[in-house]
Amino acid sequence: MALINYITQIQFDFGAIACLQAECERLGIKRPMIVTDAGVRGAGLVDRVLGQLKNRADVAVFDQTPSNPTESAARDALKIYMDGKYDGLIAIGGGSSMDLAKAVAVMSAHSGPLKNFAAVEGGAARITAATAPVIAIPTTAGTGSEVGRGAVLILDDGRKLGILSPHIVPKVAICDPELTLDLPAILTAATGMDAITHCFETFMAPSYNFPAEGIALDGLWRGWRNIEQATNNPHDREARFHMMSASTQGALAFQKGLGAVHSLSHSLGGLNPRLHHGTLNAMFLPAVIMFNASAESMQKAKKLERLAQTIGVTHANEVAPAVKALNQRLGLPSGLAAMGVTEDMFQKVIESAMVDHCHFTNPRTPTAEDYVNLLKQSM
Repeated sequence: MALINYITQIQFDFGAIACLQAECERLGIKRPMIVTDAGVRGAGLVDRVLGQLKNRADVAVFDQTPSNPTESAARDALKIYMDGKYDGLIAIGGGSSMDLAKAVAVMSAHSGPLKNFAAVEGGAARITAATAPVIAIPTTAGTGSEVGRGAVLILDDGRKLGILSPHIVPKVAICDPELTLDLPAILTAATGMDAITHCFETFMAPSYNFPAEGIALDGLWRGWRNIEQATNNPHDREARFHMMSASTQGALAFQKGLGAVHSLSHSLGGLNPRLHHGTLNAMFLPAVIMFNASAESMQKAKKLERLAQTIGVTHANEVAPAVKALNQRLGLPSGLAAMGVTEDMFQKVIESAMVDHCHFTNPRTPTAEDYVNLLKQSM
């Protein structure tokens, strides 16, 4: 079993959930509260995790995480956490459950609405080490939130914003590919494209973080070569192993920053919470790659050429079409229009995208007109 300690501690292998009790003891968590969603609980994954804990009677379960986590749901979970005098959180599920658990961890130790802690509101400086400890156990291979320093939630004012701080990075990530074997094909594809997008975007981001770029390229190599196999043959253990790795690596790397794919996805997902984040990323990625191609930082470091080499195409100008073709082979929507997006939504999407924290780390800073073109190209 591999023990990885980059950003946080990661237990990674088939059967890694067997480490849960030992990790609780290492962190001093005696009364954990589990944060999950009804689907994960219904699939029996919560029971499998509970089976690793000694004192199940001391464990609460909050299973009402929405598909796009909200401040309202975080308050509901917080009440259970505070009333039960719990001392740590175990997030089981996809990015939604992990992000909700992070929000509860912040709220348990800091007063005020969540907007006080949003990155675009200067909230990172308000989050302290008093934040409750989180153990994250992903059941999808996509968001990488198990190692991420951010949580994205829809706030009471309707904005979908990121809460960013090193204090909300889970104290340990338990990455067990076994928990993803029964993930439906369409979710395997959509969450897998989320991971692949993270690897693409963080590599393209202009800031200097060379270790993160190396991690991103290796994660992309694994994800690109295994996503179709994992989607079409869900019990292929090797493919599931590599997809879990790609997901975790994408998030280890995106400490470096993301870009316009995510500023658009965050905005559109906030406007219509029924839209799946990973699927939105897949729709926007080809257009954003083409938009970024002319950026000085991209050309100087020959980034598109290196991405082409990683995914196995010959020329830099083949990268964006290759992504679009992969989306098609995976059975994802043909574009935003097929997901119900209409042009009358563009203005609100653009207004939110231009103040999203990912807007500022794109290789080219998009104008409002640029965003219109990116949306049209993604329809």
